[in-house]
Amino acid sequence: MTEAAFITRSERIKSRLYRTAVLYLDSDHAALDAVDEAIYRGFRGYKKLRNEAFFETWLTRILINLCKDELKRRSREIPTDSIPEVSQEYLDTLPLKQAVAALPEELRAVIIPRYFTGLTLEETAETLEIPRGTVSTRQKRALALLRLDLEEKEVAK
Repeated sequence: MTEAAFITRSERIKSRLYRTAVLYLDSDHAALDAVDEAIYRGFRGYKKLRNEAFFETWLTRILINLCKDELKRRSREIPTDSIPEVSQEYLDTLPLKQAVAALPEELRAVIIPRYFTGLTLEETAETLEIPRGTVSTRQKRALALLRLDLEEKEVAK
């Protein structure tokens, strides 16, 4: 892969990477930083990529690892009492975000790449480095939990 090919391919998937980062980090600014860092790290190591067919899953994996590191770092921070302003668009998607955030980590890790970034079952398995069957099972379990959670919230209204 050439430097120009890396730049072209990373620009094509930048929006997908951003959506993934926003879902993990729940912050536009942190997501932009994570995507920039992932592309930078990918650029530093793109020559080590053995098979160019796995470029998207490879770069997505770098991003997911960065997001997990950021979440660990945040867990050590002391929260502030200030409440940021929330846009109407954010409020419109809040029940789904809350439902996804409430999922266990192993299920959330499957749902985000599959449904919010558009990866196939195989690409999700490669990205998470787990068998395809495990992705399928976790996906079914996560969708059932999401359905229950969202139905309960709808009934409560």
